[in-house]
Amino acid sequence: MSSFLINNILWLKAFHVIFMVAWFAGIFYLPRLFVNHAETDSTAVAEQLKGMEKRLLYFVTPFAIFTLLLGLAIIYAYGLDWFIAAKWLHIKLSLVTVIYIYHGYCFKLVKTFALDKNNRSGRFYRIFNEVPVLILFAIIILAYVKPM
Repeated sequence: MSSFLINNILWLKAFHVIFMVAWFAGIFYLPRLFVNHAETDSTAVAEQLKGMEKRLLYFVTPFAIFTLLLGLAIIYAYGLDWFIAAKWLHIKLSLVTVIYIYHGYCFKLVKTFALDKNNRSGRFYRIFNEVPVLILFAIIILAYVKPM
């Protein structure tokens, strides 16, 4: 692999991680807003949270898109043989798929709260908030340790 390609891959990886961190900051915070929303009895607070939830989700969605595009560019840069051989990557991509499904489900939850139709407890959203944390731990270990 030429030094030009290696340098480009390093830039792709750097921006992939930057956008992933920005995305996950929102993915970690949004369910905390859901907890507060589910537990409030105040209409004024609920209305404020509706706006915060929607703005946050729409703010971090481009970071999710850039994370995906840069990840695909990295795979392309390394090539098909590397992709086939990188068994750890296949597991990582499965977990990444779960996170994108989680992100999509957040759109449904934002809409549910916007329509005042939430029927889940703050406890549910506290547990929901832990899902991306655990998946991120696994993704990072797979990406950096490459255990297989």
